[in-house]
Amino acid sequence: MTTFVDRVELHVAAGNGGHGCASVHREKFTPLGGPDGGNGGRGGDVTLVVDQAITTLLDYHHSPHRKATNGQPGAGDNRSGKDGQDLVLAVPDGTVVLDRDGNVLADLVGQGTIFVAGQGGRGGLGNAALSSARRKAPGFALLGEPGEARDIVLELKTVADVALVGYPSAGKSSLISVLSAAKPKIADYPFTTLVPNLGVVTAGSTVYTIADVPGLIPGASQGRGLGLEFLRHVERCSVLVHVLDTATLESDRDPVTDLDIIEEELRQYGGLDDRPRIVVLNKIDIPDGQDLADMIRPDLEERGYQVFEVSAVARLGLKELSFALAGIVGEARAAKPKEEATRIVIRPKAVDDAGFTIVYDEAEEVYRVRGEKPERWVRQTDFNNDEAVGYLADRLNRLGVEDRLMKAGARAGDGVAIGSLENAVVFDWEPSMMAGAEMLGRRGEDHRLEAPRPAAQRRRDRDAERADPQREFDEFDPF
Repeated sequence: MTTFVDRVELHVAAGNGGHGCASVHREKFTPLGGPDGGNGGRGGDVTLVVDQAITTLLDYHHSPHRKATNGQPGAGDNRSGKDGQDLVLAVPDGTVVLDRDGNVLADLVGQGTIFVAGQGGRGGLGNAALSSARRKAPGFALLGEPGEARDIVLELKTVADVALVGYPSAGKSSLISVLSAAKPKIADYPFTTLVPNLGVVTAGSTVYTIADVPGLIPGASQGRGLGLEFLRHVERCSVLVHVLDTATLESDRDPVTDLDIIEEELRQYGGLDDRPRIVVLNKIDIPDGQDLADMIRPDLEERGYQVFEVSAVARLGLKELSFALAGIVGEARAAKPKEEATRIVIRPKAVDDAGFTIVYDEAEEVYRVRGEKPERWVRQTDFNNDEAVGYLADRLNRLGVEDRLMKAGARAGDGVAIGSLENAVVFDWEPSMMAGAEMLGRRGEDHRLEAPRPAAQRRRDRDAERADPQREFDEFDPF
């Protein structure tokens, strides 16, 4: 049974926003008391949080589909819907989040680091929130927006200071077991270790972590054996330690050749040339092992390697090795740039930024409108409600979409698509004329809610409308 998983594909879906409510307050002697529809609740987010108590992605391997709860719809009497509950997913320290194309979205290192993998949808406004001085009784409400849904890939890269690399059965697991309190599986056959083991070492005042990387053999960087699956676990390490077996029973192997082969695999994997190397000659408690160590040590030192002779079984040379690693780790930590305080960068929009673009799509023969506001407004519109559709038309007109369509050469009857190619709302464009604008300017009004105006006031308003038919439509509407 699989107990360690360091790469999974996760399908996350945030909660949908609740729909707004269209309602009119009613009570005795007040049959039309005004709009009182509440807003819909916000959909829950899907959030990844680093938890150092978690060491594997196994849970997401078995259950790759995760969804947050939806927001509740609004109700009458100005009751807003309940927000959806956020879904918090714990991931190991060192988890990298990628999209399906391999682009890095987040690198989660450090306890409590957070990444919002799916944003919950906004709740729709009820008709109480949509009412205004010019729109006193809206007969519609806005729909809740769908939550963000996407596929992401989680990769675990072990967070350790020292990585032990070498051939299978070179003694990496034995070495980490005596340097730290880790208890890896140890046996005398290749590929005993099937997962990276992590231990904590204390040398004087320095505390550092050490990991053994299993399965490195010739061709590991191209997928042979288990090496490719675990090479990513050396990427975060500050020091690479080559553990060489000086008492191997295989006649066609020798420690120097093993070193050259592992170095070539690390080179082909890439990104590790700047890491300092140390060579550990293991199993010197065996007579032949000590003789071979004495023979190859001068050659390794000529190459510039710092060499240590140890025996994990007899516990020889371990103190010198642990303090040497502590010194290199300390230097690596000191060389890292200090983390600066989080800075807030303000990037104001250009003064001529309309917030949308219009491009003619020759293949589909439509004018395609793209922009955050137009696309969000379309998602919020109930197209079964004529008044809601009219409200959308007013919003788009105030944003300047109609003006830009005219400048782009659109004519009455041309197709206009708002949204992406896969999920767009397409309609035949009919530009607003002066007379049409006068009629559209009264959407959402209910004269039964208005107090009677004096005759003189009605005459003045009528005369003003005849003098300027566009006046009402040009008045500011905050919604």
